[in-house]
Amino acid sequence: MPKSDKQGTRTERLFATILLLQNRPNMTSRDLADHFGVSRRTIFRDLRALSESGVPLTYSEGGGYEILEGYQLPPLMLTAREAATLLVGTEFMRLQSDASLREDAGEVSLKIRSVLPREIREYVDRLSENTVLDPYWSHAVQSEGEESGKWFKLSEAVARSRKVIMEYFVASRQELTQRRVDPLGLVYYTDHWNLIAFDHLREEIRNFRLDRIEEMFVLTERFERPDGFDLQTYLEGEGRSSDPHAIQLSFSAAVFPRVRSQIPARIDDERQRGDKVEVDFTFENLGYLAGWLLRFGADVSVIAPKALVERHREAAASIVAKY
Repeated sequence: MPKSDKQGTRTERLFATILLLQNRPNMTSRDLADHFGVSRRTIFRDLRALSESGVPLTYSEGGGYEILEGYQLPPLMLTAREAATLLVGTEFMRLQSDASLREDAGEVSLKIRSVLPREIREYVDRLSENTVLDPYWSHAVQSEGEESGKWFKLSEAVARSRKVIMEYFVASRQELTQRRVDPLGLVYYTDHWNLIAFDHLREEIRNFRLDRIEEMFVLTERFERPDGFDLQTYLEGEGRSSDPHAIQLSFSAAVFPRVRSQIPARIDDERQRGDKVEVDFTFENLGYLAGWLLRFGADVSVIAPKALVERHREAAASIVAKY
C-alpha cells in the first residue's frame, strides 16, 4: 500500500523533485520515494511527467537520476509563508555584529521584497512590523572595518577548503597568538560565531571565536578535510568548544517549563528532584552564563562547576552593592 504523500500536491512534489535532483544528483527511485513518502510507482510516474514536460532527466553511470547541467527553472515564485521565512532569516542576520553580514542581509531583503507580488509583500510588511527577534539586542559600536567581512571570508575558506593564517587572542592567557588553521565549519552559539578548524599549532581540531580573531588572511593553499569528519557529529561530541565546562543547575519546578526553552545549550540530562528540576549541559562562556542566570533570581541555583558558583555569586553581589 503506498505511503502517504508528505509533500502536498503532485505539482509541488514535481517542482521539489527538480530542485532536489539539481542539488543532490544520483538519487535513485527508492531515495526519492523515501524522501517524499510515496511509492516507487508514484516516483516513476512523476519522472515520466517531468521528461514529457521537457525537463532533461538522465540516468547517470553512478546509478541514479540527475538533470543535465544548464537547465533552469522558470523565475521562482514564493508563497507568503516561504517569503516570510526568508525575510525572518535575513532579519536575524541583520542582528549580527559583523557589518558585512548586516549589509548583505539588507541587500538580500530588498531583492526578495522587490520580486514579491503586492499582496504577499503587504502580508510580509505587516508580519515584519509585528515581529521582534530580540527586543534587548544592542550592537557594540564597531570601529571602521572591525569584524567586517570575517564571517564571509571564513565561509569562503570553508567552502573552498583554503588554509587561513590569523592572529588570535586567547582570553584565558591574555595573549595574542599566531595560528595557521584549516577551516572546517562555522557555528553560531547563543551569543557569538565560532570557527571550527584544525589548528596546526596544537595539531588538533579547535574552536575559535570570531570576535577574538584580530587579523586574518585566507591563503590560496588548499587542504584536505579529515577522513570521515562531520561537523554535526563533532559538535555533539567533544567539539562544542576548546574549553567546555560541565554545567549542572537546579531550577524551581514551577518555573522550569518556561526556562527549558531558554537554556543556551542542548540539555544532556534532566532530573526531577521533589520541587526542583536539575539539568546538565556543557557551555563555554561562564561569564555570560552567570549573567544569564540572574534573570531567574532565587528560582535557580548552581550545583557545578565551582567556578560558575563563584561567578554567579559575584554577579549577584555586584547588583546588591549598588543599593
